[in-house]
Amino acid sequence: MPGPAPLRSAWQMVIYFASVTLSVRNVAVAAALGAALCTTLAGCGGGGDSASGSGSGHQAARMGTPGTSTAPSSAASPGAPQAAGSSPAAAPPPAKAPTLAPGPNGLTPVFERAKQQSDKTVALTFDADMTSDQGPRAADGEHFDNPQLVSTLRTLKVPSTIFMTGRWAEEYPDQAKAIGTDPNFEIANHSYSHHAFTSPCYGLPALDAAAARADVDRAFAAFRTAGAVNTVPYFRFPGGCYNDQALRAISTAKVTAVQWDVVSGDAFAKDPDAVAEQVLTGVKPGSVVVMHCTRSAAPVTEEAVRKIVPELRKRGFRFVKVSELIGK
Repeated sequence: MPGPAPLRSAWQMVIYFASVTLSVRNVAVAAALGAALCTTLAGCGGGGDSASGSGSGHQAARMGTPGTSTAPSSAASPGAPQAAGSSPAAAPPPAKAPTLAPGPNGLTPVFERAKQQSDKTVALTFDADMTSDQGPRAADGEHFDNPQLVSTLRTLKVPSTIFMTGRWAEEYPDQAKAIGTDPNFEIANHSYSHHAFTSPCYGLPALDAAAARADVDRAFAAFRTAGAVNTVPYFRFPGGCYNDQALRAISTAKVTAVQWDVVSGDAFAKDPDAVAEQVLTGVKPGSVVVMHCTRSAAPVTEEAVRKIVPELRKRGFRFVKVSELIGK
């Protein structure tokens, strides 16, 4: 299943960024926001395609300026702490949750939305982003976590799928374990480094095929080390950027790539009402909504969730994890 259409030009990126918190009618303000975000994120792919091939991009580099890509090289025992630049021994991902059959020529399958739903189900997904080189920023007090959001999801009893980077799990192992042992949640793989699996992708440094495959393994190893057990064999490409080459690179990981059909616009948003409205306008039965679990780059997500959940329930929607949608 192909991903959503990629953003093909700098102009379309301006319009996209405008939908995060601003009306697209104010083009001048939208352009200023787009330029500011490009500066913050160390570039938006040079004004070219945001993703090549069949993939798509969303707020890819939104979690901070990534550093230089370093391909992991050495092996370590499964579950052991990993030194910077090392790669864990390959191990199969969790296999309890349902997956899709491989795509043509054995490519990793891609799931966006459950079609032909007889019941009104929706999956809220949250990207817990952190690039491999952002440790110093975390040490200086930048918050890449959002414990209040997780608490709110528990209080509201909203089953959710957290797409976590391995680096996030290493930085917040207690939270990763708490999320990964709570039946309300399932943890899916969002790579270890949050580097791109194809290029261009919003200025993210790109991994070659071997490093991309190792990055997936390394993230699963970080979840095991943290003690997370509710993990599922799903993978979300950093930035949502992928093509056939990227799908082929991770095909031996036996994961299902999970995209989305509703972009919340919560990255860098300041107005929770705008985020909520964007989600409420876009949701359909079987939708997958992409949001974020990172206070520093998505500060109003928790407040938006408190508006989204009761309204969707009023409309007859039931919240499910991605695994339930794929299982249908």
